[in-house]
Amino acid sequence: MDKSTSQLTIDYIKDHPSIKSCLKKGLINYSALSRLISRDLNVEKISSKEAILVAARRFREQMRKEENLERGIVSLLSRSEVSIKNKIVVLILKKGLDINLLDRAQNEVRKDSGTFFLLEGSNNWTLITQERYLSIVEPLAHSKIIKKERGLALVAISSSVDIETTPGVVAYLSALFFENGVNILEFLSCWTDTLFIIDSRDVGKTMGFLKF
Repeated sequence: MDKSTSQLTIDYIKDHPSIKSCLKKGLINYSALSRLISRDLNVEKISSKEAILVAARRFREQMRKEENLERGIVSLLSRSEVSIKNKIVVLILKKGLDINLLDRAQNEVRKDSGTFFLLEGSNNWTLITQERYLSIVEPLAHSKIIKKERGLALVAISSSVDIETTPGVVAYLSALFFENGVNILEFLSCWTDTLFIIDSRDVGKTMGFLKF
């Protein structure tokens, strides 16, 4: 079944976080938004353009109801601790690597109280550690390294256990990174810790918008 103009409008706004953010803050000219959406959706009927405008206004009212939820998220994050580790490296490794070798590398790093995360994908492993441990990791995984990216930073947000029952925290944080032009290279969550890997050049900007 074809989607209605109203649903297409809502889907369009959801697919464009910057538009959704401006709409939520009341910074949108609805007529201009209607023209933009009608053009991108290839809708020329006047009645359809009017339906787009009405749908956008109704969606704005719906988002107002979400503001209480957002206040809960901000309250949680204001009680969270943010820490940064520089000189992080991400290695993408081929499947087929002896997992015992990675365990050996992890044990060596852990003995030094270092950072070591290993994520299994469908066709590869993603290994996140500090640059100073490359001398341990690379000899063990050399033939399986697909990609190595240095000069990164690990942003760790440590929250209370309330994060388990507070919906939308990750979506809220991801939107902040997007709105401020900071690309998230890797993301992982460890119970109350929410971790982002970014380019170290974006650390200053990131610390600015993570003040709650």
